[in-house]
Amino acid sequence: MKTVINIKVDRDIKEHAFKVAKNMGLPLSTIINAFLKKFIADQSITFTAPLKPSKNLEKILKRADKDIKMGRNLSPVFTNVEDMMAYLNK
Repeated sequence: MKTVINIKVDRDIKEHAFKVAKNMGLPLSTIINAFLKKFIADQSITFTAPLKPSKNLEKILKRADKDIKMGRNLSPVFTNVEDMMAYLNK
């Protein structure tokens, strides 16, 4: 027997979820039902967010990548701690 659950959700989330479900070729209710079944089976919930660097971090990473490709701002390879410390203390 089917039943209805009324929940409040941000409009943007609802619209985005409908679009993603549609792109997957599934009704949103199927996705929600699958989520609820997993929630019941596992009796736990995990929240995750994709790791996306900030604009500032992206800028720093691009600069570092460019430096690596050009061989700039790189320390030499050390075979012992003493040589490394001497280099760092220069």
